[in-house]
Amino acid sequence: MGSAMEPPGGGYLHLGAVTSPVGTARVLQLAFGCTTFSLVAHRGGFAGVQGAFCMAAWGFCFALSSLVVACEFTRLHSCLHLSWGNFTAAFAMLATLLSATAAVLYPLYFARLQCPPEPAGCATRDFRLAASVFAGLLFLAYAVEVALTRARPGQVASYMATVSGLLKIVQAFVACIIFGALVYDSRYGRYVATQWCVAVYSLCFLATVAVVALSVTGHTGGLGCPFDRLVVVYTFLAVLLYLSAAVIWPVFCFDPKYGEPGRPPDCPRGSCFWDSQLVVATFTYVNLLLYIADLAYSQRIRFVPSL
Repeated sequence: MGSAMEPPGGGYLHLGAVTSPVGTARVLQLAFGCTTFSLVAHRGGFAGVQGAFCMAAWGFCFALSSLVVACEFTRLHSCLHLSWGNFTAAFAMLATLLSATAAVLYPLYFARLQCPPEPAGCATRDFRLAASVFAGLLFLAYAVEVALTRARPGQVASYMATVSGLLKIVQAFVACIIFGALVYDSRYGRYVATQWCVAVYSLCFLATVAVVALSVTGHTGGLGCPFDRLVVVYTFLAVLLYLSAAVIWPVFCFDPKYGEPGRPPDCPRGSCFWDSQLVVATFTYVNLLLYIADLAYSQRIRFVPSL
């Protein structure tokens, strides 16, 4: 017979939170994340929007990973008013996308094989190259967690662990890239048609965030309608809306009658409205394909809202 002080669910500490395959991946995330931003902060250095984004991404991922490991190890997640399976699956996918972006941006803008001039010197180059390596390892650690926790065909799992749920995170992330390009001198306000496209991006983004929020908070059962049916209907509407944007945006931005088919000669790279319009067009098609894939997968998912 166990001690009277022993909790009914077993020991207070859950060693499997750090010794299981998923737990090991999370511990590696903490190690790689801490190493990466420590190398950058100590000697590697960062500057500008790109550097600030990388540091913010690494810091955010490290903080949330620490919370996940601490809650799993102490079993405190049972006290939170969250669907823990949905929360961890959604965060792992988001962290994978953030760490992947940072792993590309930091070496692209800061890492060079040549030594920078003094006083930085070769030590700064070495720190930046090391940070780039650990940033790549951090991305792999988060990708491994997503692969380990993803629901397999026919498996009953939390919604965010399914392919459809993971695609929701990717769709929202791609929409954020579109919004970033829109606000950077994309001239979307010139025509009602391009304003319609912005409305499409905004509406689909808000609906996607709402689906994720309902899943993470565990409130999908109180909608008065089966959640999986609502998701399918919304995804179908999103496909139609993005299809309209995928036709309208290129016409009103790159057709000679309304816009510029090629980069204007007096438009410098990096600060040209045409670049922003091209980014929006590209990621519009990316999100359209993601919503089509989501619609296909959402036909055959099985999940439990309370997991």
